[in-house]
Amino acid sequence: MGGALDGLLVVDLSRILAGPYCTQMLGDHGAEVIKVEPPDGDGTRQWGESYGDGVSAYYAGLNRNKRHIGVDLATAAGRALVLRMLEDADVLVENFKPGTMERWGIGAETLLDRFPRLVYCRISAFGADGPMAGLPGYDAVIQAYSGIMHLNGEPDGGPIRIPMPVTDLTTGLLAFSGILLALRERARSGRGQLVDLSLLDGALSLLHPAAANHFRTGERPRRLGSAHPNIAPCDTFASPMGEIYVAAGTDRQFAVLCDYLGAPEVADDERFRTNAARLAHRAELTAILADLVARMEFDADAARTMIVKGIPASLVRPLDEVLDDPQVHRRRMVETVDGRRVLGIPVKLGRTPGTIRTAPRPPGADTRDVLAGLGLSPEQIEKLLADGVVTQHPPSRA
Repeated sequence: MGGALDGLLVVDLSRILAGPYCTQMLGDHGAEVIKVEPPDGDGTRQWGESYGDGVSAYYAGLNRNKRHIGVDLATAAGRALVLRMLEDADVLVENFKPGTMERWGIGAETLLDRFPRLVYCRISAFGADGPMAGLPGYDAVIQAYSGIMHLNGEPDGGPIRIPMPVTDLTTGLLAFSGILLALRERARSGRGQLVDLSLLDGALSLLHPAAANHFRTGERPRRLGSAHPNIAPCDTFASPMGEIYVAAGTDRQFAVLCDYLGAPEVADDERFRTNAARLAHRAELTAILADLVARMEFDADAARTMIVKGIPASLVRPLDEVLDDPQVHRRRMVETVDGRRVLGIPVKLGRTPGTIRTAPRPPGADTRDVLAGLGLSPEQIEKLLADGVVTQHPPSRA
């Protein structure tokens, strides 16, 4: 049985991260995704170490399950090819600077009028309206602008960027959800619509509970390191065998934790009986727990024992250990395609599961096949190649 999105045709004009991550998820679940790249390719093809053939490790993490065609959208002939693709397409995803598609005559309003069933997904840094409309911004810039970076870091240190591109990835997930919502509504109305995303909106959606706490108190949240603003204890503690993170979110979990650490009397202390009391006496509690943990040797088995006992806890593990973890492999979150290890598909469907069918391809690897599928003759394809309107890999057939 095919994927849940079998039969869906997606024209992917997006580059870098949020858009490609969204279209990769659509492809994972069966959609046919045609990735349209400029003549010099998606910029992430040059980001970091390469597998060869213009596929960097960074690019590989965002562009599987796609067909690849090189098109110069700055040319009228290139834009005409996109219009030809859209005649049968269900979804268009783009993340050009707002106004670019309109200058080319293929903006959302124009395309939705010409192709009324099209779901047009637009992704930008700050959005297409407001005082910051149309301005560029990468993930790190949005982390700084949105307040995420100001919240992240140690209490006595400066702000720190979260190392994963969380605003791009979140916006990609929201775009995936928004497209599915629009397709669901189209099934009723017969009409597509604009799905409008910005990295800033995506970042702001992550500000819980910091924003909720601020709305209640009016106070500026302060950096807490690994601690939680609303729960105690919920922090990292150092043991002789490494750091362990403990999140005792309920009074019962806290009592079990104290018993496991050999200090049941701590749970009976009036300063720590309730979460509110523990928050009020956070510094004292942290010092007591840090001393108790420092006396114990926590390894993976000990951390598992804590979880079995009902205490949410984990060793703070390096990435290489995580990617070799039996649970990670049981959930198929590390897969191998064409000899390369890749992250798996997080959305598990019981009857129509997603699949990883093809690895990321070189730029323009499918140019000829895609153009032939649009009905172009070999002579027309050769002329487009000769004129530089489209590109292919390898560059020539010699």
